[in-house]
Amino acid sequence: MVTLPDIEEARRRIAGHVVHTPLQSSQSLSGQCGAPIFLKLENHQTTGSFKLRGATNAILCLNEAARLRGLITASTGNHGRALAHAAKALGARATICLSALVPANKVEAIRVLGADVRIVGRSQDDAMREVERLVHEEGMRFVPPFDDAAVIAGQGTIGLEIADDLPDVALVLVPLSGGGLASGVAAAIKSRRPQAKVIGVSMERGAAMAVSLAAGAPTDVEEVETLADSLGGGIGLDNRLTFAMCRNLLDDVLLLSEDEIAEGIRHAARVEGETVEGAAAVGIAALLAGKVRADGPIAIVVSGGNIDPAVHRAIVDDIKTGVV
Repeated sequence: MVTLPDIEEARRRIAGHVVHTPLQSSQSLSGQCGAPIFLKLENHQTTGSFKLRGATNAILCLNEAARLRGLITASTGNHGRALAHAAKALGARATICLSALVPANKVEAIRVLGADVRIVGRSQDDAMREVERLVHEEGMRFVPPFDDAAVIAGQGTIGLEIADDLPDVALVLVPLSGGGLASGVAAAIKSRRPQAKVIGVSMERGAAMAVSLAAGAPTDVEEVETLADSLGGGIGLDNRLTFAMCRNLLDDVLLLSEDEIAEGIRHAARVEGETVEGAAAVGIAALLAGKVRADGPIAIVVSGGNIDPAVHRAIVDDIKTGVV
């Protein structure tokens, strides 16, 4: 398991490579919920999402020979962009395998960073098969999107920042997908403030970790189109770390409808003045839907802002899209 010393070392390692993002008070949400609400704005991170933390830590843990062989990953978009950015900054070559479900704006953002982009199949599992082929045939170094100790420790630095900036935090709402973010944040929060609760939030459609936790073991789940596209993909039937960490550290898991997620995006834009993607809006959406209660301060991890501008405009203007 990834521990507090691992996360503290990750914070020292990635200092200067990532931004200590704002923890912003939300007067609107605080008024509605009757408790102080704070937004941890990872959409202000350099690449527009939290993923830069884990990708940077993972690369910095590699020796030069491993970096020179080339780095490769499968991604729903944000991890790929983070790996491409970190690899470029550290002088390494990156190949990013994506499925056809990854939004075009995220694909283009990765290409702009100079990475080799490969579109494979219609699921992250399809993209992962291409990763496995290239690792086997070309000796490239795989940097996992979530199920990796260095990646988890990097994401856990968000939890350290929350604990530093809000020492009396009672509850943390964190987006839940493969579990790298949720397990890292939970490990940090529970170590610093054991009485605080950490709840994972995901979408109703294709929430692989939620299904796996309910089943008691990693489970295959069909990946489908959703506004929370960054939360798509499986957790891997051979999952080594994040399933057990989420099982042991999360206090609950909440699932949201597409309409609820859209409302979270709208609120972020209209009231908070923040552009967030569907995956990042789930914590806000859970509060708005009345699915969360707490007796003390709540921190919401707003994980990223890399949403297609046309989709964002349609949601904010309350125009029905094909996903909702």
